[in-house]
Amino acid sequence: MTNFAKVVTTSEAARLVGLSESTLAKLRLNGNGPTYCKLGRRVVYRTVDLEQWLQSRTARDTSDADARFLKALTSEHAR
Repeated sequence: MTNFAKVVTTSEAARLVGLSESTLAKLRLNGNGPTYCKLGRRVVYRTVDLEQWLQSRTARDTSDADARFLKALTSEHAR
């Protein structure tokens, strides 16, 4: 038997990561958000992907966060 990861709706994902649904939608649009799945018209998130995305956003100090912000800006302008 296959062991599937738990999936949650966009509203549940937003609550779990502390963001609004519209922010998650913007992150999907620009490719900076957590990995998601499309099921027909529905967008769902695997909880394991939300956890990994949050881990990737961890910073020890403001310089870590600033470097990540600059990297996101430069990759956004390269598109």
